[in-house]
Amino acid sequence: MTQHDGPGRQVVVSALGVFEICTWGSSFYLTAVIAGPVAEDTGWPLSWLVGGFSLGLLVAAGASPRIGEIIHRHGGRPVLASAALLLSLGLTVLGLAPSLPFYLAGWLLMGLGMGCGLYDPAFATLGRLYGSEARPAITTLTLWGGFASTVCWPLSAFLIAHVGWRGACLTYAGLHLAITLPLVLFLVPAVPIQPSGDGPRLPTRTVLSRQDRRRLLLFAGVLVFGGSIMSLISVHLITLLQGRGVALASAVSFGALIGPAQVGARVVEVSLKGRHHPLWTLTAAYVLIAVGLGLLAVAVPGIGFWLVCYGAGNGIYSIARGTVPLALFGPDRYPVLVGRLARSGLTAQALAPPVGAVLLARAGSDSLWWLLLALALANLLLIAILWRER
Repeated sequence: MTQHDGPGRQVVVSALGVFEICTWGSSFYLTAVIAGPVAEDTGWPLSWLVGGFSLGLLVAAGASPRIGEIIHRHGGRPVLASAALLLSLGLTVLGLAPSLPFYLAGWLLMGLGMGCGLYDPAFATLGRLYGSEARPAITTLTLWGGFASTVCWPLSAFLIAHVGWRGACLTYAGLHLAITLPLVLFLVPAVPIQPSGDGPRLPTRTVLSRQDRRRLLLFAGVLVFGGSIMSLISVHLITLLQGRGVALASAVSFGALIGPAQVGARVVEVSLKGRHHPLWTLTAAYVLIAVGLGLLAVAVPGIGFWLVCYGAGNGIYSIARGTVPLALFGPDRYPVLVGRLARSGLTAQALAPPVGAVLLARAGSDSLWWLLLALALANLLLIAILWRER
């Protein structure tokens, strides 16, 4: 792998870590905090406010394959810089929106920003920079990203309390211009197509064998089921726990266990230093998720412990999302294929919560618990097939 002039790997990963905290906190985790205050202040329907977020994810999904191709050809710096600018612009539109259509237009911009700035483009950037040696950097980056909700949910609540929801959006817009954009421009190296005069050019077309296509479809299925589970739990967990007779305050406390469990599991994965194939990480992730959701579905006592199992599994699943494609397809095709795969996961994350809401309304919380378990078991089956295809 050709060495690039510029900051060392630790500096690059740390810069991207701060970037991911700001990006996730001001986009993916924003709606959960501001939707209520926006509805109360404006009278706009809550369903439309949440729908704006789903619209943004669909835009991100549609853009992801093209974003992967751009990173493949030109490196990640221009894409990540675009993310900072698009999120800043989108948040400004949200903060100044005089009507619901303007608010939804803001989420269109936010969607493009998420497509350029969430985990998948960052993983592709690291793969483009470090090739087959990118796995430790990807793992460490998810450790940083695990603090996004821990940092930004309290920050968002503080901002709403002191400057209102509009002021919170405008503050985040300023943070992207003042923090995330300079981090990318000054600390993330630019990667040319031909790093040195003698170096091989990256292929301009991504050719897949029949076996590669099978692997790609299988892993896309894993991302669809995994994205659906993560999105359903993120949006509906409190309602699901209340359906089991858990008081609101206790349900919130139980839900708060997921974040530390995610970070703790990622610390364990980092400590193992990549001595095992990433498919083992993916397998362990879905064993933990299936055990946690299964015991929650059958209402075994110990809600907190089973949510910790789920959280730990989800934490290392985020690592496997980035490292399994690198191991299966190699570094040369990695940015393009990560972009294609991201479309599957983001689409599922956008569509799953409305489906879950309909199921909750018509069949109750037990039906959604069993759906979550079925999705987890389906993923274990896909992972078993991936092992055979390896």
